Amino acid sequence: MNANLFDRLDRSIADRSKVALTTPEGERYSYGELMALSGRVANVLVARGVKPGDRVAVQVEKSVPALVLYLATVRAGAVYLPLNTAYTLAELEYFIGDAEPALVVCDPARQAGIGPLAERVGAATATLDAQGRGSLMAAAAAAPAAFATAPRAGDDLAAILYTSGTTGRSKGAMLSHANLVSNALTLVEAWRFSAGDVLIHALPIYHTHGLFVASNVTLFSGAAMIFLPKFDPDAIVRLMPDATVLMGVPTFYVRLLQQPGLAAAARGMRLFVSGSAPLLAETHRAWSARTGHAILERYGMTETNMNTSNPYDGERVPGTVGLPLAGVAVRIADPDSGQVLGRAAIGMIEVKGPNVFKGYWRLPEKTAAEFRPDGFFITGDLGQIDGRGYVHILGRGKDLVITGGLNVYPKEIEEQIDALAGVVESAVIGVAHPDLGEGVTAVVVRAPGADVGEPDVLAALDGRLAKFKLPKRVVFVDELPRNTMGKVQKNILRQRFADLYSAPNAP
Repeated sequence: MNANLFDRLDRSIADRSKVALTTPEGERYSYGELMALSGRVANVLVARGVKPGDRVAVQVEKSVPALVLYLATVRAGAVYLPLNTAYTLAELEYFIGDAEPALVVCDPARQAGIGPLAERVGAATATLDAQGRGSLMAAAAAAPAAFATAPRAGDDLAAILYTSGTTGRSKGAMLSHANLVSNALTLVEAWRFSAGDVLIHALPIYHTHGLFVASNVTLFSGAAMIFLPKFDPDAIVRLMPDATVLMGVPTFYVRLLQQPGLAAAARGMRLFVSGSAPLLAETHRAWSARTGHAILERYGMTETNMNTSNPYDGERVPGTVGLPLAGVAVRIADPDSGQVLGRAAIGMIEVKGPNVFKGYWRLPEKTAAEFRPDGFFITGDLGQIDGRGYVHILGRGKDLVITGGLNVYPKEIEEQIDALAGVVESAVIGVAHPDLGEGVTAVVVRAPGADVGEPDVLAALDGRLAKFKLPKRVVFVDELPRNTMGKVQKNILRQRFADLYSAPNAP
C-alpha cells in the first residue's frame, strides 16, 4: 500500500463535498476541490522538472494555494521545504545552497533576488503571491486535475524543516511520510478531532505548528478550517461562534485576553491549544477565569512533531506540557553520561517514537551525536517528570546557568519573578562573571505604569530561593526579543548584556 501522506489523506476522506476550508473573503473549498487543485499543481511541478525525492523550496505568504502547494509537493513524491517569510536573501542563499532544490517558489516581488540563488543550484523558479496569484497558479489553471499520486515508502522524506538556528547554522530536519502521518493521527485521537470541528487557523504555515499540527490534524479528521492570513484578535473573537477549536502560540492568548466580548464568544468553543513557546501559568489561570476553558498546552519540536500533551479528559496542569502521547516514550537522562534518571530528577529530555525525524540533512555526524544508542533523541531541553507523569520543561540545555559551579535552572526563577505584582514576564540568563563564571541575571518586563525596581525584585525573591540562585542583577526592558513563533531569544539577551559584570562596581 502507498505510504505517501497524500494517499493516506485522500483515502481517509469520507465526503468530498464537505467544506474543508473557508477564507475571510468568503471563498469555500470542498475536500474534492482541494484534492483536484492539488492534482493541477502537482502536474505543474512535474512539468517544471520536479521528480520524487527532489526538494521544493517555498518562501511565500500564507494563502490557500500555498497550502495546496504543500499537498501537491508530497503528492508528487517530492520533499516540501517551507522557509520563513522573514528570511533575508543572505539567509536564503544558505538554505537554497544547502538543500539544492529542484524548484523554488517565491513571491513575485522577491523573484529578482531569489532567481539568481536558484540558478546557482540549477533550480527552476515559480511565483505565488499572498492572493494566490503568480506563475504557479496560472499554469495550474491550465493543467489537468487528474494526477497519479507518487508511490512512497513510510521512511521516504516528505519535508525538510530548518531549525531556527539560534546557536549557529540552521540544520535541516528530515521528516518522513510516516513521521507526519503517525503524529497527525495520534493528535486526532488525543484531541478528539472529528468532522464536526471547525479550526480557526491563524498560524503561519512555514512552521511545524501551523503546517503539520493545525493543517494535517484538521484534514485527517475531515474537519474544516477558517484560514486566516495572519493573527487578528478582533477577527478571531468574531469567528469563535462559528468555530470549535483554536490553536495558537502564547502571544495569541495574551492578546485575546485584552479583547472585549471574549468570554461570550468563547462559550461555544470546544478546545484551545497552545504551543511553540512556554505558556505562563498566569495566562493559563487568567484564560480559565475569563472563559471557563483550560488551555491545553503541548510540547513538540521541529525534529519530532508533537511529543506530549496535557490530557483532553483530565487535569490540564498550568506550567506543564502534559503526558507523553500514545506511542511516544519520554525520559529524563543525565546530559553528560546519558544515565536515565528517576521521577522528579532534573536532566535532559529524550524522546523516542514514530514521530521522531530521520536526522539532519547532509549532517550524518551531527545526527549520530543527537541520538542515544537505544534510539532516543536528545532534545536539548532540560526538564523533569513529576510523580503523576506530567512533563515539566525547565529551558534549553544551552540556557542552563552555571554559577560558582552550581546549576541554576532559569524557569524556577522566572516563575517566581513572573508572579510578582507589576511584572509582565521575565527571562533569566547567565552572563559572564569574573568570580562566578556566570552571574544569574534577570531581564524583566514591567507592566505599564508599574513602580517596581531591582531592589523590589531581589527583596521578593530573598528567602524563596537558595542564595546561589538569586539574580546578581535585575535589568528592565520594554519587551523580550522573540522569534516568529514567540520563543524568547535568550541568545540575543546574552549578547546585549554581555558586559554587565565587567563594568566598574559590578556585583
